[in-house]
Amino acid sequence: MCAQLSSRAHLLPESPFRQLLPYAEAAKKKGVDVIHLNIGQPDIPAPATALEAIHEAYFDKLPYSHALGIESLREGFAGYYSQTSPEVKPADVVITNGSSEGLYFVLFSLLEPKDEVLVFEPYYANYSGFAIMADVTLKAVSLHVENNFDLPDNDTIEKSITPRTRAILFTNPCNPTGRVYSYQELKRLGELAIKYDLLFIVDEVYRVFSFAKPCPSILDIPELRDRAIVIDSISKRYSACGARVGTIVCCNPQLLTGIDRLCKLRLSAPFVGQLFAQAALDDSTDYMEKVKKAYQRRRDLVYDRLRHIPGVETYLPEGAFYGFVKLPVENAFHFCQWLLESFSHHGQTVMMAHGAAFYLTPGMGRNEVRLAYVASEERLQQAMDCIEVALQHYPHSTLVKELVHNTNQ
Repeated sequence: MCAQLSSRAHLLPESPFRQLLPYAEAAKKKGVDVIHLNIGQPDIPAPATALEAIHEAYFDKLPYSHALGIESLREGFAGYYSQTSPEVKPADVVITNGSSEGLYFVLFSLLEPKDEVLVFEPYYANYSGFAIMADVTLKAVSLHVENNFDLPDNDTIEKSITPRTRAILFTNPCNPTGRVYSYQELKRLGELAIKYDLLFIVDEVYRVFSFAKPCPSILDIPELRDRAIVIDSISKRYSACGARVGTIVCCNPQLLTGIDRLCKLRLSAPFVGQLFAQAALDDSTDYMEKVKKAYQRRRDLVYDRLRHIPGVETYLPEGAFYGFVKLPVENAFHFCQWLLESFSHHGQTVMMAHGAAFYLTPGMGRNEVRLAYVASEERLQQAMDCIEVALQHYPHSTLVKELVHNTNQ
C-alpha cells in the first residue's frame, strides 16, 4: 500500500518558527553559534516557587485530571482575571493543552465549516494552520509598520465582514508586532461584533507584558461578556512553554457546551503542568515584575540598535517580546536562510522568522521579519551586530545594490 498525505495535510503551512531549523542545525555542526530569535521560547528561569512545588510533590502515579482542569487551578485563574475584570467564576474557566488547543477547541466547537473569521494581519502565524484544521476561513484586515499597526477606521474593517463572518480573532498585546491596543480600541471592535452578531475571541497570552500602558482584557467590557472568549496560557509569563497549560475563559455557559465535550474526548490537560501552573499563580514574590522589566530592557536595546541600522524600518513595541521589522531586502525568507547557510560574523549568526507567514494577503511581509528578544542583553547585542553586518554583505540587500550602482556610475 502506498502511503500518501491527506488533502488537509498538504494545505497545512510550514511553521515559520521552525521551517529553517535544518539550516540552523547544519550551521551549528560547522561550529557557528546560532542566536535564536525565531521562536518565543523565554530564556528567563521559571518562578523558583513553582519549580520547588513540582520537586517537592510526591506522586505514586500521574492520573488524569478532571476533563476541564483541576478545580483549584480553575479557581486560581478565576481569581487572576477577577483582579481586573468583573467577577469570573471557576465554571467560566477551562484548562487546555496550551493556548493552541484552546483556540482550536473554540474554532471547532463554535463555528461551522467554511465560516469566516476576521483577523488583523500580521497575525500569529499558527492561526492559519488552526483555521485549516477547523475548516474555517480567515479574512484579513491589513495593518502596517509605517503607522505603528494602528487599527483602520470602521468602514475599512466592515468591508471585510461578509454574511459568512462569525467571529473576530484578535491578539492583545499582538504577536508578532508587540502593539498593545487600548480599552477604547477593543470597545470599538466590540461594537462591530455586536452590530454583526459575532463572537469576539481575544488571545491574551502576553497581557502581563505591557510596558508603557495597561493592557485591558476583553472581559473588562461588560457589554461584550456574552460573546467574549479569552485564550490564555502560562507558557510565556512563567517560562513554561513545555508545561502545556492554557485556558479558555468564557462567561457564557452556552458557548462552553461544545468545548466541554472536546475536553472530555481528549481526557485531560497535563497533570504535572497544572500543578506547576497552580503554584505559579500562587507565587507571592516579585517574579513577574522582574521579568517584565527584563523584557523591557531588551526591547529598548533591540529597538535602539535597529533604528540605527541603515534601511531598517522599525517602531517601539509596547508589549509582548517581539519586534516586527522591515528590512532592506527583496525576500526576507531568502535572507533568513542565507544568514544560516552562508553568513557568520565573529563565528555567530541569527535565526529569525520570516514575515510573509504572518500575513494572509499574498505578497505582504516579503521584506519583514519577526524578532523574539528572548535572549540575554549580551546575546541580543551580538545578534544586532550580525544583522547590521549581514545587511552590508547580503547580495540581494537594497543597500548593497545601491552601493554597487553608485560605484559603477
